Formats: sequence, structure tokens, C-alpha cells
Amino acid sequence: MRAIVTVMPKQSVLDPQGVAVRDAMHHLGLENTGLVRVGKIMEIDLGASGPEIEGKLHEACRDLLSNPVIEDYRLELEP
Repeated sequence: MRAIVTVMPKQSVLDPQGVAVRDAMHHLGLENTGLVRVGKIMEIDLGASGPEIEGKLHEACRDLLSNPVIEDYRLELEP
């Protein structure tokens, strides 16, 4: 089983890295670029699957891979 974890800043949190990327894109001639949000993606290969593993993955996403105060995560599982 493979897990794909996407971590992004919450919509209510200022994303200075996203602002910097947007401004750089404007500077490169892409003036129509709107909101840019910068996050991270983690691909995790797991040897097992099942409800217990999924629960532990959610715990790891919440407690280790993201900061729940300022970030949201999305967990996708692939066979």
C-alpha cells in the first residue's frame, strides 16, 4: 500500500512563500497569476494495509507530518 500525504497552509493562514512565488511569476511576465499556496507532498510506501494502519497514518499526519494549528493535510491511499 502507498500513502500520499498533502500538507497545505490553512486558508486562513498567510502563506509568505506563496506570495513570493506569485510575485516572482508576475516579474516573469505572468501578470494574471492569482493566489499561490505552497505546500508539501509525501509519498510513503507501506508494507501492509488495513483499518489499523490507516488510523496510525492519520495520527502520524496530524502529530508528525503537519502542524494542525496552521496546516491541513489530505491522506490518499493507493493499493
